[in-house]
Amino acid sequence: MSWIAIIALAGGTYAFRFAGPVLRDRFTMSQELRRYLELAAIALLAALIGTAALLDGTHFVGIARPAGVLVGAILAWRKLPFVVVVVAAALTAALLRLAGVE
Repeated sequence: MSWIAIIALAGGTYAFRFAGPVLRDRFTMSQELRRYLELAAIALLAALIGTAALLDGTHFVGIARPAGVLVGAILAWRKLPFVVVVVAAALTAALLRLAGVE
């Protein structure tokens, strides 16, 4: 990639991040629109988690990874410490793979 493209992308990224605080008070949104934007962010995050947990490119990853994500999600919902959540999720996936469950 050329230096011009890198500088242009960096400038665009900075402009996007700078525009939020600068333009925040210039626009007013209805409560309904704010609610829809919040729901859209939640749906996007759920879609990203779903595709990362279930797919490797275009192929299904098997049961071990989704099971680890499920264990991590349950422990996070129960408000356990982050380290415990990550270790338990990784351990679940690792033990299932060790047992031959893909």
